[in-house]
Amino acid sequence: MDRQRQLEIFRRGSVEIVNEEELLSKLSKNRPLKVKAGFDPTAPDLHLGHTVLIQKMKHFQELGHKVIFLIGDFTGMIGDPSGKSETRKQLSREEVKKNSETYKQQIFKILDPKKTVVEFNSSWMEKLNAAGLIELSAKYRVARMLEREDFKQRYHNQQPIGIHEFLYPLIQGYDSVMLKADVELGGTDQRFNLLVGREIQRDYGQDPQVVLTMPLLEGTDGVQKMSKTLNNHIGISEPPEEIFGKLMSISDELMWRYYELLSDTSLEEIGGLKDQVVRGSAHPMEVKKSLAYEIVKRFHSEKDAQTAQKYFATRHQKRRVPKDIRKRFSPSERMAICQLLVDLGFARSKGEARRLIAQRAVRVDENVIDDVGFEFQRKLHRVIEVGKSRIAEVDLEPSTDFGPISLDKR
Repeated sequence: MDRQRQLEIFRRGSVEIVNEEELLSKLSKNRPLKVKAGFDPTAPDLHLGHTVLIQKMKHFQELGHKVIFLIGDFTGMIGDPSGKSETRKQLSREEVKKNSETYKQQIFKILDPKKTVVEFNSSWMEKLNAAGLIELSAKYRVARMLEREDFKQRYHNQQPIGIHEFLYPLIQGYDSVMLKADVELGGTDQRFNLLVGREIQRDYGQDPQVVLTMPLLEGTDGVQKMSKTLNNHIGISEPPEEIFGKLMSISDELMWRYYELLSDTSLEEIGGLKDQVVRGSAHPMEVKKSLAYEIVKRFHSEKDAQTAQKYFATRHQKRRVPKDIRKRFSPSERMAICQLLVDLGFARSKGEARRLIAQRAVRVDENVIDDVGFEFQRKLHRVIEVGKSRIAEVDLEPSTDFGPISLDKR
C-alpha cells in the first residue's frame, strides 16, 4: 500500500503523530517498521481501554510492519507516574510475573501470534549495571522532568516525588534504544515519556522514533477514563454476557467513539450508520447491538456473541431469565447469603462472597445486597444473581406452575 494511504489508516482515531513527515520518510525505505507499544502488567486483566492501542498495533501489523508488544515487567516494579497525583504503590516481582503471563494470553485475541514479537524489558534492564544507569540518568535534566505536568503539580503542592519516578521515562526511552524502535504508540497521558524516548535515541546515535498518541477511552460512565479502580471498565476476559451488557449500557453518543476506536468497521460505514440514525431509518439500540456483537465475537467467539445477544434480549428487554443459563436450587428455609453463594458455586469461598457483596455485585430479586449478614428465605425470595451470568432461582414445588419467571420490580 502506498505511503499516503498507510498514513490515513494510522491517523484513524489518533490524537497526534510526531511527526508525519518523519513517518512518511521511514515508510519510503520499503522495509517493515519496528512498531513498539509498552504495557506495564500492573493488573491481571486487560480492558477495552488497553485495546485501543492494540487495535492500532493491529493496523500496523496488517500492513506488514513488525509489531513489538513490550511487557514492562521491570518498569512495572517502578510504577508509571503518568497522570498520578501521588507515588504509585510498587509491585512485587511475583505480582508482575503473574500478571505478565495473563497479558501474553490476552493480546492474541487481537494480534496475530505468528507475527507478534513479545519482549520483556527486564531482559536488558537487569543487565544494566549501576554505571550504566548513571550514564542513562545523565542524559536528562531535573528541570526538564519538572516541566512534566503531573510532576509540576506535585512539586507545586509539596507532594512527594520519588527519585525512582524520574527513572521511569528514561527507562521507557532506553527500551526504544534497545529495540531500535521506528514508531512508539501510547496514550495521550504517555506523551512526555514518548518524547523523552526520541531524545534518548538521539543521544545513543539512533534516528528518533515517530510518536503516535491515542486517546484515553472513556469508561461506561462516559466521563472518566476506563479504569478497573473506577469500576467503569469492560474486561476482555469477562463473560460474553457481561461484555455485551456493559456495551449496551453506554450512551448513544459514546457509542460512536467506541466504534471508531475499537471496531474494525470502516469510517465510511460508521458515517453511514450515523446518517441512518439521524434519519430515523436505524435505531441506536440496534446499531449498538452490532458493536457489542463484534466485540464479544473478537474476544470470545461468534457462538458466544449470538448467545450474549439472545441473553440481552431475554434478560433486559423481555425482563425474563433465560432458561439455558438459569440454575435451579432448593435452599433451606433460611440461609446465610455468603454460604449460599459458596453452595451455588458463585463464590469459591466465604471471603470471596463477602468481596462480591462489598462490590455490590450480588442481587436478590433485583435488590442489591450490601449486608454480609443477609439471609435468603425460601418463602420470601425467588432469584439470586451475581453479575449477569450467574443466576439461580428457587426450585418451586413441582405441582405449582408459576410460568416463566419475571424479574420486573414490584
